[in-house]
Amino acid sequence: MTSTLALLLFSGRQLTKLSPVDILILALYFALVVFVGFYAKGKANTSEDFFMAGREMSAWIAGLSFVSANLGSLELMGWAGSAYQYGILAAHWYWIGAIPAMLFLGIVMMPFYYISKTHSVPGYLQLRFGEGARLLSAVSFGLMTILMSGVNMYAMAVVMQTILGWNITFSIWVGAGTVALYVMLGGLRSAIINEVLQFVLIWAGAAMIPILGLIEAGGWNNLKAQIAVNVGSDDYTHMWRNLAHFNSNPMGVHWTGIVFGLGFVVAFGYWTTDFLVVQRVLSANNLRAAKMAPVIGAAFKMAVPFIVILPGLLALSVLKNPDGSIMHLVASNVAKGHAGLHTYDEVLPLMLIRYCGPGLLGLGITALVAGFMSGMAGNVSAFSTVWTYDIYGAFMNKTASDKHYVAMGRWSTVIGMLVSIMTAYLVMNANSIMDYVQALFSFFIAPLFGTVILGMMWTGATKKGGFWGLLTGTATSIGMFIWVQTDGSALRYIAMSPDAKPMAENLYRALWSWLVCVLVTVVVSLVTEKTPVAQLSGLVYGATEMPDDGAKNLFEKPIFWAIIVIVVFFVLNLIFF
Repeated sequence: MTSTLALLLFSGRQLTKLSPVDILILALYFALVVFVGFYAKGKANTSEDFFMAGREMSAWIAGLSFVSANLGSLELMGWAGSAYQYGILAAHWYWIGAIPAMLFLGIVMMPFYYISKTHSVPGYLQLRFGEGARLLSAVSFGLMTILMSGVNMYAMAVVMQTILGWNITFSIWVGAGTVALYVMLGGLRSAIINEVLQFVLIWAGAAMIPILGLIEAGGWNNLKAQIAVNVGSDDYTHMWRNLAHFNSNPMGVHWTGIVFGLGFVVAFGYWTTDFLVVQRVLSANNLRAAKMAPVIGAAFKMAVPFIVILPGLLALSVLKNPDGSIMHLVASNVAKGHAGLHTYDEVLPLMLIRYCGPGLLGLGITALVAGFMSGMAGNVSAFSTVWTYDIYGAFMNKTASDKHYVAMGRWSTVIGMLVSIMTAYLVMNANSIMDYVQALFSFFIAPLFGTVILGMMWTGATKKGGFWGLLTGTATSIGMFIWVQTDGSALRYIAMSPDAKPMAENLYRALWSWLVCVLVTVVVSLVTEKTPVAQLSGLVYGATEMPDDGAKNLFEKPIFWAIIVIVVFFVLNLIFF
């Protein structure tokens, strides 16, 4: 029995060993997050408490939770690996791929979400386009969150395998069980409390790598010079200069893909319609707090590349083979069966081992685990809400008691986590975590944004238009993905160049699916029955009297702080042009 358990735990390739102090830090963290779940359980007795945290969160708490829910493996491991693969171009997903959209959510869209008192984005679509659009968006969103939760599980397991030698399966079940327990007990309130805690831990633990790495590299300018020597090009340290042609940058992308595919469709689609993040803002205690939360989140988001992108760039400089050459990293699926090769997704664990000794290593690993749990909890709590309200409550059992819906929320948390465990194994077949994630966004988020933005901005959008636009947009994206997988020559049509790489393909596929969704919605709306404008109050600009958010002076106005954030955003892009 003992030998079997030992084989289960330590069957991977172990790169280091934790000291007793490191193990203690990690164990204390697991104990703390479970304690938070039991603590929050007493305040999660009604559906409003369980699914929306009682709408009691301040702007700062909601804002930190808002950005922390997105600070899981998608950020920590995925983009560190992508920075090694694509260079500083990966930072676009934090700046043009996040900041304008987060500010748009806070200033423009939150009033509609908040005053409608909806519990979810599918809930808003039900109010605007009817039950058909609600069901379609709920099913597609539920599928996406389950697949995304699997990303976080897999990433956490990779860290445990790389650093500790733990078996992948064992690591997945440990993380999944812990998250399922505290979300099931305390609902969204428990998830938010832990996300704020995880935000602090992530910064405390992950910031050590870029600080120590820059010291070793001799500063930013020396780092750029070293990378240019190692990879034979300076393309890896410029954000915009090399985007005039598909074949002039490591990502194989054109600036139109970054600006329109990422900056508009993917970014706005994710930050304004993905209920994983919108749910956190809806927990705010008043309209002003709901508008300020994304602005606060955007300010912190701009700093995240320091702890996520920079480690990947540092790895291009300092991760060397014994002969002094740059370490050979490969795509995950290529590395299978080749124990001597490391993968893109292992960049951050490798850097953590390089710089952290006893105590610091425990803190760093705890920071990574916190990020993975944050991502898992965010996806599972969002799935639980959408399943309970927009599928089960809307179509299967409309007359159940509030107590019954809370119980269903808890059970769906467990079921969602079990399904997520199965999807975690799908990620192993992706070239990298981020290629997998961006493909999911192009399937579900891009067309959903087209439906939501037309519904919110155009009184002429009809129920049939919204439903058929969303359906055709989603089907188009999935169809284009299958086309490229079965016929490589299709890349020149979808990504507009045979030199495009998988990430660029994802961006253009998202753009095309959004355009199809919008076009179909407009055409169908023009020939179908309109909803009277009087019935669109609170749902559409032009038919709604905007409520006062309570700001009394300039410094209390969300728009004032949004302007400051956008100015800093432009300055950063100029600095790293």
